This record gives sequence, C-alpha cells and structure tokens, in this order.
Amino acid sequence: MKPTARILLFIAALPGLACAAAEATGTPQSKSWLSPSALVVSADGHHLYVACATANRVAFFDLQSRTISRTISVPASPLGLALTPDGRTLYVTCAAPESTVSVVDTASAASVASIPAGHTAMAPVLSPDGRTLYVCNRFNNEVAFIDLAARKTTRRVKLPREPISAAITRDGKFLLVANHLPAGPAHADVVAASVSIVDTARGRVSREIALPNGSGLLRDLRLSPDGRHAIVVHQLARFHLPTSQIERGWINTNAVSLIDTGAMRLINTVLLDNLDAGAANPWGVAWSSDGRSFTVTHAGTHELSVIDFPALLAKLARLAVAPTTAVPGGYVGTGTAADVPNDLSFITGLRRRIKTGPADLGPRAVALVGAKAYLANYFSDTLTEIDLAAATPHPISIPLQPAVAMSGARRGEFLFNDASICFQGWQSCASCHSSDARVDALNWDNLNDGIGNQKNTKSLLHADLTPPSMWLGVRASAEVSVRAGIRNSLFTVQPEEVAVALDEYLQSLDPIPSPHLAQGKLSDAAQRGEKVFFGPVAGCAECHLPPLFTDLKRHGVGTGGKYDARADEFDTPSLVEVWRSGPYLHDGSAATMRDVFTSRNRAEKHGKTAPLTPQQLDDLVEYVLSL
Repeated sequence: MKPTARILLFIAALPGLACAAAEATGTPQSKSWLSPSALVVSADGHHLYVACATANRVAFFDLQSRTISRTISVPASPLGLALTPDGRTLYVTCAAPESTVSVVDTASAASVASIPAGHTAMAPVLSPDGRTLYVCNRFNNEVAFIDLAARKTTRRVKLPREPISAAITRDGKFLLVANHLPAGPAHADVVAASVSIVDTARGRVSREIALPNGSGLLRDLRLSPDGRHAIVVHQLARFHLPTSQIERGWINTNAVSLIDTGAMRLINTVLLDNLDAGAANPWGVAWSSDGRSFTVTHAGTHELSVIDFPALLAKLARLAVAPTTAVPGGYVGTGTAADVPNDLSFITGLRRRIKTGPADLGPRAVALVGAKAYLANYFSDTLTEIDLAAATPHPISIPLQPAVAMSGARRGEFLFNDASICFQGWQSCASCHSSDARVDALNWDNLNDGIGNQKNTKSLLHADLTPPSMWLGVRASAEVSVRAGIRNSLFTVQPEEVAVALDEYLQSLDPIPSPHLAQGKLSDAAQRGEKVFFGPVAGCAECHLPPLFTDLKRHGVGTGGKYDARADEFDTPSLVEVWRSGPYLHDGSAATMRDVFTSRNRAEKHGKTAPLTPQQLDDLVEYVLSL
C-alpha cells in the first residue's frame, strides 16, 4: 500500500475522531494462521490445550492421535491459559484493549462465562485455593485480582512496566511477576527490568528483584515443582558497548535468572549462549515433574535447551562471592559469582541444545508430558515433539493444520524474529525492538554517527511513513534502514527478498489503542489537554503535526550531549502510540512524558510548558499519552 493511502486510512482511527478497535498485539492478524503461543497439559495428561493467537481460538490437541480433536473460538487473541487442578475449567485470557477472560468447560469445549479484564490481559495464574485468578494486564502495568465466584476484578496492583508472565508460591502468599521492559530512564548507568514480588494478602508489591544491568525483554517465569526456586528468561544487552562486533555476545546475550523464593533474592544469571553460537530470544520455560531439569525455548534460533538444574545449582554454590575484576564483555571464564553473567562457557556440560526440524519455526511455549517436550511453533503452525529420554533426540514435527503459505508481511514478521539470518545466531531484529517492532527501552551506540553517543531505541511503528530514519535522520527511509540493519546489526548479507519482506511487515503494523482512552475515546482530561497541545502557549503542534504528529524534520531541543554529532538537532518522532515507547528523547533521559515537559525541558526548547498551570500540564500529558 502506498504511504499516502496508509496515512488516509490511519486518519480515520485517530483518538477523538473515530478510534476503531484494534488488536492488542499491534501485529497483523489473520484467521489463516493459528500462531500457537501458549500450552497447558490436561489434568489426565492426554491432551494439550493450544492457544492460537492470531486465529482467536483454543485447540484441544490429542497427544495419542497427534490431532486436534476440538476447537473453541474466543473473542480475541488468546495469550494465556490456566487450568484448574481437576481439569474441568480452563481460563483463557483474550487480549484486547478491553480484554476478557473466557471460562471454558473442558468437557463440553464451550465457554460458560466471560469476565472483563484490562488492556492486553495475559499470563493467568490460579491461586492455590482456586478462588482467585491473577491476570497480567500488560499495558495497564498492573496485575488484576479476579474473584472467580463474583467474576469481577476486586483489586489492581500497579507494577513497573508491562507485566508479561507470573507464577505463585505454593502457599499462595506471593505472586512473582516478570516485567517485560525496564521502567526508568535509559541514560542511567544501570538499566534493567525487574521481577516484582506481590504480597497477595496485602495487595501490594513487597519487593523488586533487580536483574543484572542490561536485562530486558523478559518472557516466561516459572516456579520449580517444589516451589523453592523460580526461573525467568530474558535478554542481557551489552548496551554500554559500541555495536562494532557481534561475536562472543558483544551486543546481546541471552539468559536465565534463578531466584530463591524463600529469601526472594536473585541467585545468579546464567548465559544460554555458546562461545560461537548465540541462543537468541529465549521465550518459554517448563520444569520436569521431578524438578531435576528445566527447558527453555529459543524463538530466534529454533531450539530447545534442556538444563540439569541440580548440577547448575551445585556449580553456582561452589563459586566465591568476592567482587569480580573481570572486564565486562570479556567472557574470560568464571572466578566468582559476579563473573557468571559474563561467562559464555558456564553452562557447558550442564545443558543439551536440541534443534527443531526445518518445518518448525519460532518455538515459544513449551510443555512437558512425562519425558516428552512439546513446543508451540508460532510461525509454522506446528508442534514439535521431543523425547528427552532418548540419547539422541529426533524432533518430530506435527502440523496443526494444512500448511498455509505466508504472506509477505507474515514472512517479514518471521524474519524480524529470526536469528538464523544473524551471524552466529546472537540476535534478531526483535532483540532490540521486541517481537512486535517496538522498543527495548535501552540506549545503543550504533556506528552511523560516531562512537560514544548512545541513542534510545525507536519504535518502528509507522517508520515507513515518517522518513528520514534514525535520531539524526542519517537514513533516508525505513527501507534504507532495514538494509543497513541487516549489514550492521545482523552482520550478514541477505538476498533482497529478505529486506522486501521486512519492509512489508513494518508497513503492516497498526497502532494499539492507548490504555489512557476512555472506551476508545479521549477522556475529559485528554480533551482539555488537546486544546493545550494545539494552543498558542505550549506550541506542541508546531512540530508534532497530525495525523502522524511529526513534521518529519530535525530540531534542536536542548538535549544534545558533547559527543552528539550535528550538535543539537534530532528527528521529530511521531507521537502515535507514544504511551508505550518510553523512555523519551534521543538519549532516553525522560522516564515519563511529564519529564519531557518539566525536568528535561529546562530551556523551554521542547514546548513552552513553564507558563502552564499544574492542571494544564496534567491534561497535556494525558492527551499525548492517549495518542
């Protein structure tokens, strides 16, 4: 579609005009593909329940016949499943701007109730007594406590940023929640996402477990069968280094963090990569029933890691706790516990790394049934069956439906998440832009404008409509940036059709309605803020022109650093979906939109906000965050 036509279509969906409902994932949706994304094993071990994210259905997969026996349609993208211990009821979080939880009777394969939830509900967790369902409302930055008898939310607990996975202790006292992204400014010395510990009785966060510097893009979090440990998978970015080389993990590494749930403390973070082979985009986790091993899917390299947990704990326990003197990024081996997150050989001998077959693409969720692992392959609509008891496992590919050819945009989405087109499989495009082409909340020192001047990761939404690209506008268009990214971030040479497919994917992205909207429309405060935005005092609209809220030019806004090339002029970013693209400004120094207008606007070069009253400032923030 031509850019002009896309802009005209986008105008009709602007907040305050005619904000149409959109899928909460912000990526292309089609009933042609299933996109299996979550799995849960039936109580009798005979079936898998498979959440099909883009088909809006849940499939009942018979493990003996290896076929789908039944399906049930749900109102929106099913991003999470929770099964009662007796196996009679399946709770399905159906992600949308106004999500629902479908209550499914497994015997009849019918939805018997629907419970309202928040923005992009996912990762449902049942309390041990079966009375409460905890749901991550990702874009409300909260966990909701749903009373299952009353079928309504009774409490909401605010969390740092984008809760994406959760698990509950055996006594039900604490809910551990993985936050997808870091929540603060990106120009700080330490930038990392955290695991929140929610006290379920008090309904509040009792502790934040900080992960190592550079930790982000957290995915699955699971407790061991005995409840004594938790593991969470994530990336460990080396954002403090220039992106001059990728081998040996000098840009991104991929990790699992171990948590002691008794002391609620981080034990350590272990890299999942090898010295010469990255294990990009770790996603799903499952424990063996005896707790002696856990498995991790690698969505970017299409693999499964099987890790000996007692041996891993024993090796960690033998380490000294003295501070390390190793240089970050050196990967020279482990002398102390502090060296482990930099040691690419630490897991050697403790892990089996099993490749899926060529027909199985993008493994996300994993479930264990006895000695067999089942992987949900998002991009190929298949399951992979792996017998972990075999000395040499031979993965079996099981199609969930007849093969459906990928469209250009679907193939581009796959390639965006595919680390096999990267040198040694260290990362994919999704390693810096998440799986849906948005942000990782980090600053990176790319080499297109010198060294020592880090820039915040930009969302790629509407990148094709808002040239030039990059903060300094050094790329003429998104298409130029895609090809430069393949060379300079993936460090490979790819055929032109790869870049064309990536172009099509980026062009297919749609904005997600903001959680600040009131039933899809601007709130009263946002309507007042709209007048401030377009008014003569603040002057925001002078540079942020609708419909894309950018003038496509560079401006000096008083934020340039001493190493920034071209002094103090930076590309004017689009404000569409800005509510989820923080931190803000080219250096990521504004953690919130309020910071943009106050502490990071001291020279009044980024809108005349000093004359605004506190109420006007509140309203302005609300309007911008509603776009």
